[in-house]
Amino acid sequence: MTGVAGVVYARHKRVDPAVVERARTCWVSDLHEALGPIAARMATMSERMRPLALGIRMAGVAITVRPAPGDNLFLHRALASAGRDDVLVVAANGEPGAQWGYLAALYAERIGLAGVVVHGTIRDVDQLAQMRYPVWSTAISAAHPEKVGAGALNVPVVCDGVLVRPGDLVVGDGDGVIVVPRERALEAVEYCETRAAAEKVAAERIAAGATLWDMHGLDAAYRRLGVIEHQADWDEPQT
Repeated sequence: MTGVAGVVYARHKRVDPAVVERARTCWVSDLHEALGPIAARMATMSERMRPLALGIRMAGVAITVRPAPGDNLFLHRALASAGRDDVLVVAANGEPGAQWGYLAALYAERIGLAGVVVHGTIRDVDQLAQMRYPVWSTAISAAHPEKVGAGALNVPVVCDGVLVRPGDLVVGDGDGVIVVPRERALEAVEYCETRAAAEKVAAERIAAGATLWDMHGLDAAYRRLGVIEHQADWDEPQT
């Protein structure tokens, strides 16, 4: 985009802050189930999008960035106007030039930014890992980013194959990143809360001696397959 003006939108619709707060207790896998099989595939970033450190969770409102190739000027423009409960979603499309690093994370931590998702590279990963700042990316590279190119801020972007609109709900954990359309955020969070309550009951049943086989009612499905079971070692003569 170098040589063009770029575009910035200062305002956008947002998920209700109360819903964002509740989403912090939701797991990505549960939100995936909440959306249903087709919408969930469209909303879930690929297995390449990984957290820098395990045991970190994130939920917030999408601030979308499309930087110029090899350039992170518009990421810094987004960071300058972002705040608490926001998640920067950076659609660098895997292009070279690290979008995120240690000093950016220090600033983000100070302003309460919920996290960062980068389809592209980050660097300073040893320092970032020590900070345990919530950052997900598809690659790591020390490559220098320029800060001169025009991009776009707060427009719909495609990040690692997922359409992300400004104001959508973004949740990340060790399983990856999912983007819930803001219109479905409350519905999805409520589903997660119901599922979490059911899993608590299931955990109590397991602790009391129940088996997953019985709890999931798998015997009927297994028997329909007509599987032949031998009460013998695999290399013993069959009678």
